[in-house]
Amino acid sequence: MTSWARTRLAAVGAVVGALLLVVGALGGRPDVAVLGVAPLVAALWDWTRRPSGDVAVRLRPDADQRPEPGTIRSALEVTAPAGTAAVVLAARRSGRSSPDVVVRVAGSRLLPVVVHTVRTGPQEVAQVEALGVGPGFASVSTEVPEATAHALVLPAPVRLDELPLPPRLRGLSGGHESRRPGEGGGLRDVHPYATGDRLRRIDWRVTARRSPDLAELYVRREHALAEAAVMLVVDSRDDVGPDPTTWRGSLQPLASDATSLDLARQAATSAAQGFLALGDRVGLDDLGAWRRPLPPGGGRRQLDRIRTALALSRPEGEPTTRVRAPQLPSGALVMVFSTFLDDVAVRAAIEWRRTGHRVVAVDVLPPVRTRHLLAREVLALRVVRMEREDRLATLAESDVDLVTWRDSPQVALTALARRARRRPGAGVPAR
Repeated sequence: MTSWARTRLAAVGAVVGALLLVVGALGGRPDVAVLGVAPLVAALWDWTRRPSGDVAVRLRPDADQRPEPGTIRSALEVTAPAGTAAVVLAARRSGRSSPDVVVRVAGSRLLPVVVHTVRTGPQEVAQVEALGVGPGFASVSTEVPEATAHALVLPAPVRLDELPLPPRLRGLSGGHESRRPGEGGGLRDVHPYATGDRLRRIDWRVTARRSPDLAELYVRREHALAEAAVMLVVDSRDDVGPDPTTWRGSLQPLASDATSLDLARQAATSAAQGFLALGDRVGLDDLGAWRRPLPPGGGRRQLDRIRTALALSRPEGEPTTRVRAPQLPSGALVMVFSTFLDDVAVRAAIEWRRTGHRVVAVDVLPPVRTRHLLAREVLALRVVRMEREDRLATLAESDVDLVTWRDSPQVALTALARRARRRPGAGVPAR
């Protein structure tokens, strides 16, 4: 139950009015007494009209608004009893407060709340505090519960025009031309008619040129279309921002800074959208979570599953160490999204490459800010960078393709897509 208390302004007005009235009556000064009547009557009148009821605020999703990448839309429902002159609202998010807002409420009112963010995953929309104000500011409400809500921000994909393919394609349909004979692809060769060939495949021009007497018919043979199997592997054990002083975990990255996990979510979502648009099958696994991976699938619903799973991925306790890399479908293209600040993702990528997969390592470490660092912190960062560069060099020596997401990833991915396919295991050092 919300209680209403008298404000200091109303109490001061009543006291001043009463004093003027007493001084005027005792001193025989009716003019002074008249001056005290107005504030005294106004204070008493406003106090007798103070509201009696609860002031409540509640954040809820706005069903009328379409979700947008990087934007959280919700609605603030403000309820006030009859006689409330206004409600003062104060919103706070990520430790930062916004200016107070005074709104007039007649019973109930819905106010839109829009939050712009560069972060993805589960987030707190805002913390809203309310204070009811009675007529003439003679009374204010107390004990108004704080309103808060949480939302899941899905990563926004970036368009990728060309993407690399695995060394082997699979299936009898898809969007890529395979090496097998079939239908749907480009011209493979012209061959004499044999049992099983379709009549509509007969090339009459070639037949007339090679066999004018029609003693032998020639048919056009095409390459078959096939699909690619892609596994996206996200390393959710690290969630570091541009400030190295927050990497130890004692400080949280700024809400205005995109972390490595935010970049990994965006990169994986972009790759999933690109492959699924070509008719390929895409799956998802997480190096930091001991749960069943999302198997490869196709279609729009598979993209929604991947985006939701990526948004829910987060560091879970202490970083885990896998004894061996997760098992993946044979002949799949593996894209590993990691900061490569330790050896777990590096060992997994090398193991997958040795088993014949084409592996693309995507570096999602955000640009590092070093201007505010102390001398010992700069030295520590230099050591971390040297170790990280050694890991990336080891990946390159093991025939793992490297892509840096923060530096024009489309250019690097296009170069990998146009590179001639190698046979599985080419360039892999022998054990």
